[in-house]
Amino acid sequence: MKIAVIVTTYNRPDALEAVLKGFDAQTDRDFEVLVADDGSTADTAALIRSYAKTAGFPLLHVWQEDTGFRPGAARNRALARTTSDYIIFTDGDCIPAKDFVFQHRRLAQPGFFLGGNRILLTEGLTAHVLREKLPIQEWGTGRWLLVWLRSDINRLLPLLRLPDGEYRRRHARQWEGIKTCNLSAWRQDLVRVNGFDEAYSGWGLEDSDLVIRLINAGIRHKSARFAAPLFHLWHRENDRSRLPENQRRLSELLATPRVEAVQGLRQYR
Repeated sequence: MKIAVIVTTYNRPDALEAVLKGFDAQTDRDFEVLVADDGSTADTAALIRSYAKTAGFPLLHVWQEDTGFRPGAARNRALARTTSDYIIFTDGDCIPAKDFVFQHRRLAQPGFFLGGNRILLTEGLTAHVLREKLPIQEWGTGRWLLVWLRSDINRLLPLLRLPDGEYRRRHARQWEGIKTCNLSAWRQDLVRVNGFDEAYSGWGLEDSDLVIRLINAGIRHKSARFAAPLFHLWHRENDRSRLPENQRRLSELLATPRVEAVQGLRQYR
């Protein structure tokens, strides 16, 4: 099974570098990375060009013009550039645990998509990690316990590793709480639903829209919690002024059996 990791980014090269180093430390080495760039300036392009020379995986930069917050479009463009069988989505401020790719591969199952979780770092710890270039993907449970006792992360339980089992498919139609910073699916299923819906503008709910349409298409949710955690670097809250309109779109979708995105992947293929 060929895996592609699609990483969204926007003008945060220091965080992106930490994420790429996290993927260079993976125990599973058989994957490619596509950086879905939502219009970053030349600093990000320079970082990716430099990192690609030594990366332990194929690395491709897929850039689009900066015309506002459009991560769905960035992901669609990247998705159109890969022929990998299985796609893992994450963000350029989420450092993967060393077995992140391995666990997504291990839990992947035909007819299902995977939704995982994350550990949130405080602003202070994030600044320290980026300034000192700390390889937090290498930290063991003891180090994370100390960090948690200092209240520098929001929770510790996602570091637990539980085996596969029927319990992971217990909430097969659940879409609430699933985020594209830790989501994976078969490429053929993503193509079937026409990828992300770019009709969503600004921050919020394009990930919920995708998951709902996958469920409408008969693809079910399988939990990757307690298997494939991410370490989410702190950032300021995004502008949410378009959230009410996005909520309206999502409510309309929930009232229908619609499967395909209104404006999606097909335009790039």
